Amino acid sequence: MANVIVIGAQWGDEGKGKITDLLSKSADVVVRYQGGVNAGHTVVVKDQTFKLHLIPSGILYPETECIIGSGTVIDPKELIAELDKVEALNVSSKNLFISQTAHITMPYHRMIDQAAEERRGNKKIGTTKRGIGPTYADKSERTGIRVVDMMDTDEFAEQLKWTIDYKNVVLEKLYDLQPLDHKEVLDEYVAYADRLRSHVTDSALHIYNAAQQKKNILFEGAQGTLLDLDHGTYPYVTSSNPVAGGACIGSGVGPTTIDRVIGVAKAYTTRVGEGPFPTELDDEVGNMICEVGAEFGTTTGRRRRCGWFDGVISRYAVRINGLDCLAITKLDVLDGLDEIKVCVAYELDGERCTEMPGSARQFGRCKPIYEKMPGWKESTEHCRTLEDLPKAALDYLEFLAKLTEAPIAIVSLGASRDQTIIVEDPIHGPKRALLKENTSAFKVA
Repeated sequence: MANVIVIGAQWGDEGKGKITDLLSKSADVVVRYQGGVNAGHTVVVKDQTFKLHLIPSGILYPETECIIGSGTVIDPKELIAELDKVEALNVSSKNLFISQTAHITMPYHRMIDQAAEERRGNKKIGTTKRGIGPTYADKSERTGIRVVDMMDTDEFAEQLKWTIDYKNVVLEKLYDLQPLDHKEVLDEYVAYADRLRSHVTDSALHIYNAAQQKKNILFEGAQGTLLDLDHGTYPYVTSSNPVAGGACIGSGVGPTTIDRVIGVAKAYTTRVGEGPFPTELDDEVGNMICEVGAEFGTTTGRRRRCGWFDGVISRYAVRINGLDCLAITKLDVLDGLDEIKVCVAYELDGERCTEMPGSARQFGRCKPIYEKMPGWKESTEHCRTLEDLPKAALDYLEFLAKLTEAPIAIVSLGASRDQTIIVEDPIHGPKRALLKENTSAFKVA
């Protein structure tokens, strides 16, 4: 039995959806523990592509239980639309469970998010404008509405009346927007409640019982370490905690429940939205990576900023999350390059810096210090074992593992499930020891 957390080790969009999907075949329960519809996972199975935002990737396995935990924020309209899409593709939702204490995104959250981002001008954060930040803000302010509130129509109507009256003042006076009609919002959300009612449960108790029964539980994060509200590149972050510690809070489990933490990182680095990005490539190589890697957001369709692999932020992610191993994705995107660079440190105000600064302004002044490696100039998309890889590609992976001080358990070479090298099963394989001199960078134990 193993209870495993899968997290993003960069700025999100690392390919967690595919890795979670691969691991879900060994999992009895998959838990999404934070974020909202601002996140997106793309999973390709044979000739079908599934774009998931709130529903855990494990939904594609009929016997796997999928839980949307209390740390998520749920836009019921978007969730129902997503349910309709997966069910239209003959995917059952009978094993989907929704935490009764998860908070609900309301129409005023989306309106405030959009208006506030526009007001920021050149200080904008790069939010998806889906209302996620304002939903979490209401949660912290203790004025939020939860799934369990929406299930009781009478109490919901009373709570919503007060909340709409309050938010209308903000909408009208601060943002010069039209007020919302309480009755229209109530009718809309009561219909959502009726559709979702059969899925609502005490998710923390559900997860506890699964753990007591020695089931394999996979905790699925959204976004990435560098977007964490507390440990990311603030203020250019999301409004929740994607790091491994957030899995315990957002799922309602104690830390002793967790057996292993897997980090997912691309063979290069991408970022969406605003904020410092030391290894960003504003040239033809960056454009090539973007085009070959199809680097466009699952949720927004925005073009992702692309750059070389950043060892500084990756080591930081290993430390912050206590990573046991890494899954490296999109190695195949680098197939056509003559030379590949890896950032091993920064230069900050004339000094060599091997740790990420806490200040966004300082981070913005960081210049990457690179080590160059030869490219392999041949396709890797059909490789299925480490021995199949070109020597230069294998050397590159070895270098990344030693640089980040985390062994590599999985290598992804394309979007499909079968385009993967499983070096060590992170769920059923033995827990790895710390890297030692002359120890293979790929061994998990």
